[in-house]
Amino acid sequence: MGERDRLREYHGKRDFDRTGEPRGTGAAPGPEPRFVVQIHDARRMHFDVRLQVGDVLRSWSVPRGPSADPRDKRLAVPTEDHPLEYEEFEGVIPRGEYGGGTVIVWDHGTYEPLSHDRRGRPLDFAESLERGHATFRLRGAKLRGEYALTRFRDGGDDGGEAWLLVRAAQQGAGRGAPDPRRARSARTGRTLAQVTAEDGERPR
Repeated sequence: MGERDRLREYHGKRDFDRTGEPRGTGAAPGPEPRFVVQIHDARRMHFDVRLQVGDVLRSWSVPRGPSADPRDKRLAVPTEDHPLEYEEFEGVIPRGEYGGGTVIVWDHGTYEPLSHDRRGRPLDFAESLERGHATFRLRGAKLRGEYALTRFRDGGDDGGEAWLLVRAAQQGAGRGAPDPRRARSARTGRTLAQVTAEDGERPR
């Protein structure tokens, strides 16, 4: 499946004459897969965790954000794939547009896929996600160390698909998710309030 097909849902939800979000122009993947964690002050404040898988960013909405504590199991709800250029997106999505609200890039960097099969052999990361369990090591400015995404609900009769995001039990856990309203962008150093004031009025 090509990037255009993978982004069909993303494109269908947005009017690019109104929103400054990237359309996606087929940016070439770099030598290492990228990740980004964005804070989105939408109708409900949440974090968006996005991992580059092939030529798109696989995405999960994480209401409370990643934790540095291995005892915390954070709900992660999958959303549509986003273009690779979304890693750099920061600004105000206009009122009436899908996901309207202010977005900042809280952290970004590269990650190392760590998934293995039952025999200990490396497993393709996309395949590990399809199987419902993927492990990876983040190398960001704020988040560093090993995490796992595990699907616990497959989206059948019991409701929508849902995952858990959990930090591995090891030293050097780095930071966990901050108070979103005090957090600063890893790209520009701005808070949500500053982005709102400089880039446009927050939709209500």
